[in-house]
Amino acid sequence: MPRSSTLSSDMLLAGLKAAGENTRLRILALLESHDLTVKDFTTVLGQSQPRISRHLKLLAEARLIHRFPEGAWVYYRLTDNGAQAGLVHSILQLIDKGEPEFQRDQERLEVVKREQALQASAYFATNAQVWDRIRTLHVAERDVEKTISRILGDGEMDNFLDLGTGTGRLLEVFSDQFRRGVGVDLSPQMLSIARANLNKAGIRNAQVRQGDIYSLPVTPGTFDVVALYQVLHYLDDPARAIAEAARALRPGGRLLVVDFAPHDLEFLREEHAHRRLGFDHGQVEKWLSAVGLETECVEDLDPASSGQEKLTVTIWLATDPRMIVANDDVTLDEREAV
Repeated sequence: MPRSSTLSSDMLLAGLKAAGENTRLRILALLESHDLTVKDFTTVLGQSQPRISRHLKLLAEARLIHRFPEGAWVYYRLTDNGAQAGLVHSILQLIDKGEPEFQRDQERLEVVKREQALQASAYFATNAQVWDRIRTLHVAERDVEKTISRILGDGEMDNFLDLGTGTGRLLEVFSDQFRRGVGVDLSPQMLSIARANLNKAGIRNAQVRQGDIYSLPVTPGTFDVVALYQVLHYLDDPARAIAEAARALRPGGRLLVVDFAPHDLEFLREEHAHRRLGFDHGQVEKWLSAVGLETECVEDLDPASSGQEKLTVTIWLATDPRMIVANDDVTLDEREAV
């Protein structure tokens, strides 16, 4: 939907009132580059949980921040849509981040982030042997990423959505091309790893959130590119996931699917929770067509060496054909409704 560039006087005053308090201003500054929990705020700001929760409630009611439940936790982030986002941006631009109080907050936040990164690394280390074994079965991930980059091209994207984001790798790869990136994953542990990786890489235009791939926590019809990278083989209903991914695309948007070609490595199902042993070209193209997408290209990436335990990676790229014809008199509102 078109974004409003103005606020009513009541909404403007509510936003200014919510931001016009020392702790709440510090909260906004902390959220400028990180998604944080109540626990994070209590550690950084040195205030009680009830007091922090009260401040967060007031900021959320003024729509300056959003809350996103993730398992037993709730994450908070700055609003990124509508005129409230413009108001928050203006407020943050006016803050002197060099003031001692804001500097101390950032220093404490970095300590918290380092501790979280260590926890994420420990989880990753316990599972690395499993993932490394699977990686040896197919073409190097760097080669897959290079092929994806070539297929998508180097054009800018407004909004990029990575489903089953895992470690957040695709958000890192395309961070220079999108204005706003969103990663969705069901696993809190993987989201912790993704946050740590994005923070380490200094990526500020991407965020991750917990969500069900069959019921995405995003606004439909708003993403230029949606990616399903090595996700479908874990699902009982891949067609439903593709349909939900397609629903997130804007007219003319593109859906990227990366997964394994058909194989007979039963140990992946028995030991690593793979529900499907790969997909052939026709099956995925049928699912794409069923939700109104047109397959643009399909590429197979074979492993460098042959053997019984080897996997071919297949890349599908499909386009939402709902394009607006040049010189068409259709209005923006009508296009959004297509």
